[in-house]
Amino acid sequence: MQKRAFGNTGLTTTILGFGGFHLLEIPVSEANYLLNRYLDAGGNYIETAASYGNGESERKIGQCVSNRRGEYILATKTGDRTKDGALKSLDQSLKNLQTDYVDLLIMHAVGTMEELDQLLAPGGALEGAKQALEEGKIRHIGISMHGQPDVLIRALKEYPFEAVMTTINYYDHFNFPEIQEELIPLAMEKGTAVILMKPVADGLLWRSGEIAFQYAFSQPVSIVVAGINNREMLEADLQYAEQFTPMSEESIELLYEEAPELGTYVCRRCDKCMPCPEGIPISKIFLYEGYYDRQMADGIVTNASDYALKERLRFWFGNKDLAMKRYQTLDIKADVCTSCGDCMPKCPYQIDIIRKLSICDYKLAGKDIY
Repeated sequence: MQKRAFGNTGLTTTILGFGGFHLLEIPVSEANYLLNRYLDAGGNYIETAASYGNGESERKIGQCVSNRRGEYILATKTGDRTKDGALKSLDQSLKNLQTDYVDLLIMHAVGTMEELDQLLAPGGALEGAKQALEEGKIRHIGISMHGQPDVLIRALKEYPFEAVMTTINYYDHFNFPEIQEELIPLAMEKGTAVILMKPVADGLLWRSGEIAFQYAFSQPVSIVVAGINNREMLEADLQYAEQFTPMSEESIELLYEEAPELGTYVCRRCDKCMPCPEGIPISKIFLYEGYYDRQMADGIVTNASDYALKERLRFWFGNKDLAMKRYQTLDIKADVCTSCGDCMPKCPYQIDIIRKLSICDYKLAGKDIY
């Protein structure tokens, strides 16, 4: 399996990492098989969090592979924002994991500027992480969040975090374009390791696993972390990693054009629909819809399983309020659309822009009906 430098840490990681969240869904006997099979196949990065099942994921990892501790890089996360809370969380994590150190401690799911302020301030979680670093309980410090990456961009500018964990997949590329356009170049400039999570968009891309992983592995990241909860999934992920060849720019553009999950609803942000005769900032409104619910609720129900999956995932990242606030700052909103149709033939993806603007206004303005 291919390996890559983990930023400037001096560590080298396999391109496929084992994410521990979905260990909550299976018994410890199956977790034991999956974790050991992953290590036997050459994988060397296992990641979990204190909050996954109130330590259950950590305890399963500790029970199953602590006897092989020298074979893998181990990361866990703390959601505490204070020094004392982070240190207490870490000590419990070390006990759960049956180890005396972790290679990487990640500030978990830092979703707001206020949370970032708190963990960076005196007495904050970062101060606790630095103390743990001095005590040898951790080796490196990272930070993570989901969705719109303004918090992570600011975090990397204010402190030299050694790793940043963020969402990248070919679906959410169009919901959170700042990740690949701003955050990743900033991380590369600073020598920060990039941990790619959610390569199959929380399961949305489950029918397209092979191309989803090829896309993820083709990004300028140190590692792709996948949640794994059954043997078939593990073997498929290992095969994707072992047989990986980078996608060309042409192949990526073709994927953006033809991916069935993007279809005729998700805006590709080409701006060919602009300008609008009424001055509506069409692509910006669609961007805010991406923040709001990942452009998942399109007003069309095809089958129960697809509908249920999208309903489960659409607010997964908690950016709804941010989207609505930004929409309110627009001088011209979607509700001034006159349905003139000027934009419709310009869209190369056959998106019904008039209908989509109506849905966006319903979502982002919090209206009762559309």
